[in-house]
Formats: sequence, C-alpha cells, structure tokens
Amino acid sequence: MNGFSSAQLGFIFAGALAEVISTTSGLSLDISSLEGGADFDEMVGIMSLNGKNNGIIFISAEERAMRVLYSFMTGVSEDEVTKDDIDDALCEIVNMTAGSAKQRFNDAEQIFALSPPFVISGKNMSLITKKRVHVISKVLGNGEISVKLKVIF
Repeated sequence: MNGFSSAQLGFIFAGALAEVISTTSGLSLDISSLEGGADFDEMVGIMSLNGKNNGIIFISAEERAMRVLYSFMTGVSEDEVTKDDIDDALCEIVNMTAGSAKQRFNDAEQIFALSPPFVISGKNMSLITKKRVHVISKVLGNGEISVKLKVIF
C-alpha cells in the first residue's frame, strides 16, 4: 500500500474496525496493544484485498467475545446466539471493516477490491509469513472483550 507507513496502515485499519464495532454494537474498543502477536483467537474472519494493492485482512476473536458482539448488534440474548449467527457476524465485521478502510484509501487513491469474507475456526492457529511481507497487528479491547486485527501485504 504505497505511500503509507506500516504505522499509518495499522491505524487506518484499526480505526475502521473500531468504528464498525461502535456503529454496529454501540461498544467502544480501544487499541490495547500495538502488536497482536502471531496467534489468532479461535474464530478468524478473513478477506482478500485485491487490485493495485494486494493484501489480506484477518479479524479474530474468542467465541465468547463474538457472542457478546452479536448480542449487542442484534438485541438477541447471548445464550440464544448460535454458531451460525456469530460466523455471520464475524464475516460482516470483516466486510464492513475492509469496506471502511477501502473508502479511506480510495480518498487517497489507494484502490483495492474486496473478496467475499469467510470464517475459519480452530485452536492454536497462527500466521507465518515469508520475508518481505509486511504484517500489521493490533489488539482492540474494552476490558470485557478483545478483537485482534492483522493485515498482511
């Protein structure tokens, strides 16, 4: 993503994620860590960013955090939230975050297209990259829940 430092890119994507969470659920998340590390939480939403600037966005959270977010997003009680509900919510959060970041980049002529989002679930998942790949990692949280953001390009 030419013309932007890794720090600027990190804050653009983290700002987009925080805005999406706030808009959809009313919850405020702050950047609680500048580096999220290599490990993901048990649920990971993924989307490819294709075009002039290629990359991949990952947003991960524990299932409990996604239940809380879904509950606030929809008004459904946490104990009534299904696995399908939280998969859909995580895909939507990834989609909206990438779209918000895309809009911010388009204003600066940093254009990319979005792929359909998808979710993978498991334990002990981590991201291993080759050299010359830029990885941006952030952890956003509010004391009760946290969400991890990674962008590679």
